[in-house]
Amino acid sequence: MEPTRKPTIEEILKKHAAKIEDTIKSDSVSEKTNYSQTYTTFKQEMAPELTRFERLCRSLGSVVKLKVAQKDEDKIRKSLEIAHLDLEPWQPITLGVVSFMGVFIAGLLISVAIALFKGGFENFPFFFFILVMFAGMFLFYFINGYPARLANKWRLKASSQMMPAILYIVVYMRHTPNLEKAIAFASEHLQYPLALDFKKIFYNVQVGKFSTIKESLDNYLNTWKDYSIEFIEAFHLIESSLFEPEDAKRISTLEKALQVVLDGVYEKMLKFTHEVRSPLTNVYMLGVVLPTLGLALLPLASAMVGDIIKWYHVLILFNIIIPFFVFYLTDKVMFLRPGGYGETELLERNPLYPVYKSRKPYAKAFLICLPFFIIGLLPLIFQYTPIPGFLGLKSDYTFSEIGLGFLGDNSIFDFRAIGDRTVGPFGIGAILMGVSFTLGTALFFSIAFKRKTEKLIKEREKTKQLEVEFNNSLFQLGNRIGDGVPPELAFSKVAESTKGLKTEDFFRRVSYNIMQMGMSVESAIFDKKRGVLVYYPSSLIATSMKILVESAKKGLNIAALSLISLSEYVKNMNKITERLRDLLAEIISDMKSNMTFLAPLLSGIVIGLAAMITSILTKLDIAKLSGDSTAISGFGNLNTILSIFDMTKMIPPYILQIIVGIYLIEIVFILTGTLTVIDSGEDKLEQTNKTGINLKKAIGLYVITAVIAITSLSLLTSIVLGNLT
Repeated sequence: MEPTRKPTIEEILKKHAAKIEDTIKSDSVSEKTNYSQTYTTFKQEMAPELTRFERLCRSLGSVVKLKVAQKDEDKIRKSLEIAHLDLEPWQPITLGVVSFMGVFIAGLLISVAIALFKGGFENFPFFFFILVMFAGMFLFYFINGYPARLANKWRLKASSQMMPAILYIVVYMRHTPNLEKAIAFASEHLQYPLALDFKKIFYNVQVGKFSTIKESLDNYLNTWKDYSIEFIEAFHLIESSLFEPEDAKRISTLEKALQVVLDGVYEKMLKFTHEVRSPLTNVYMLGVVLPTLGLALLPLASAMVGDIIKWYHVLILFNIIIPFFVFYLTDKVMFLRPGGYGETELLERNPLYPVYKSRKPYAKAFLICLPFFIIGLLPLIFQYTPIPGFLGLKSDYTFSEIGLGFLGDNSIFDFRAIGDRTVGPFGIGAILMGVSFTLGTALFFSIAFKRKTEKLIKEREKTKQLEVEFNNSLFQLGNRIGDGVPPELAFSKVAESTKGLKTEDFFRRVSYNIMQMGMSVESAIFDKKRGVLVYYPSSLIATSMKILVESAKKGLNIAALSLISLSEYVKNMNKITERLRDLLAEIISDMKSNMTFLAPLLSGIVIGLAAMITSILTKLDIAKLSGDSTAISGFGNLNTILSIFDMTKMIPPYILQIIVGIYLIEIVFILTGTLTVIDSGEDKLEQTNKTGINLKKAIGLYVITAVIAITSLSLLTSIVLGNLT
């Protein structure tokens, strides 16, 4: 019989490795996490717009390799790295050039075809060709600047998560002074996009770009040197805490890191509030006030200059060129905004996200607004379709025929036949009906956006209120555990002391899972089916409980200190957030009042003036047609006046009103997006919700003002000119 061989240390460790690791495991971050696969999968799921742009650049952007100046190449490469775009600097520029050339060639071919179809190059549509050139240049500008825009969007969203990121790392390192595990812990509990940044730190090491986590981290922090020095300084303080010999000194250094970020964010936002006033005023004056006041001259100008100004010229100017100009100005304003403050929650992670992405709200909103569209298009329906004939109706009526004789004998729609073509409508009735089209368009977006965001906004507000209460309850929970009460019993005691608050239900559910279901603290909170977090999708609550579970493995005192310090940190963060909100409130309030009050008020009055001018010219034209060249005393010879103002060549106020209405809607979309970025950073949910609310307010006021102005000024014109005859 062979003597029993004594097992080696290696064999013992190999045999019991799994059991030992499970026993001494002190964190939830696996050492063997495949960050290469995690990073790429996370990027594809969370940032599909990045992969779409990458595909376009690799296909169309690789047609020809353009030489890029070194300075521009460095700038573009930096933007590509920040936005996690796996591209070469020349590819986005090539895509922009190819897009411009494609639009230019298509526009040239269409213009030549139109000229040949009309009989010769003297009929070449220069205006259309110039418009195509303008569209091509805008497309080139948009694509060429898209990497920088994506990088800025990424920076705003990522920097809004800076404070939580430093908070998670600091709290984790209070009980476990391991920077690598702390960053991994933060990457697991933060949301996109900063989570992707942190995952890339490990990804770069695994793919061999850097040999150590320290090198990869330093390279990542270098991308923030032009935007957030305080973020870099905080990480350096966290790193230096590892070399502190005393535990108290180490914790003090960690706390200083968090304070550095809080102070830095506040100082930069304070500076931003002073810098942004002038650009926003320029946006409002150049993009809203001046164009609106210019509209007042359009009816007279179009009547005086005849065929030079057409309605489609005004449409292109006010619905394409000016909105693009406003977009350009606001785009520059958004690049001024520093990071560090804003909405941190990721919309795509919300359980109600399918409601936001659904197309059903648009279909329902269209059905609700369909009557408004039909009323708004009635003048065109009566004039250009056979529907009135089928119904036994005339194509037009006078006010006297429908019992509104006090408005005179003018036609409701008032189309004019000039040779083989029809112009108009010039009637007051047509203008009032056209207002319904603008109202229907605004209501369509307002109703759809409300249905898309209503539930998500309510859930967000409920979660925020819960987090405010939870912070106080967290302090109580830390004190209970600090007094020696096990976490299993501490939850029921905190539930008793928070009666009547939203957090009571949270702690009672945890206590029920532990006491009645026999679950551990970790399972009671994090179980995918029965865990309490299923009912409370809050990153703050989830992270707080994770910190509790992990720190409790090292002792009750450490767990208690972790919770109490977390409560204090969050309280300080909330104070800074409120101060920042107060700083931005005045700017946002001014711009919002301009957008939802002054702009629609001015536009409504301008439409009323256009209706009045049309009404005056209509009265004069009627007098001329009656053969009385001096029909209205005090106006001199009407033939002289009407030779200057040719009413048949002016832009119909019906069309002008629709153009102004669409212009206002576009301005509300652009300015609401800008104000949302200024206030909350990158926040699609807030932007969609606020756009719907602002549209309802702005267009509602515009419609009321326009109807009152059109009716009152037209009546005044009718009375005054009636008395002069």
